[in-house]
Amino acid sequence: MSPRCRSCAPLSPQLRAAAGLLERRWTLATIYACAGGASRFNEFRQSLPGVSPTTLSDRLAQLEAARIVERRLVPGRPPHTEYALTAHGRRLATAVAGLLEDRADGRGD
Repeated sequence: MSPRCRSCAPLSPQLRAAAGLLERRWTLATIYACAGGASRFNEFRQSLPGVSPTTLSDRLAQLEAARIVERRLVPGRPPHTEYALTAHGRRLATAVAGLLEDRADGRGD
């Protein structure tokens, strides 16, 4: 048994749930693709080569449940579904973009 960290605060259930979502494969890439303009399912597929349709569908549903993206049914012929970042999602996308900027600057410590 490892010694207990006396100065560490326990993680909240909300933080553990958020980390669990973000650590899943394709989650951050999906958020980044949405921030880059992808809004329809096939646009996500084009932006994320290698993601299976099932995985992408699962990630979009999970991000919707977490209120990071919102799903909208657009009427028309034929009707279609679009996804957009919520305010939470835009803040998260900004943080992800910031990580990429640090890498491009050579500051990726």
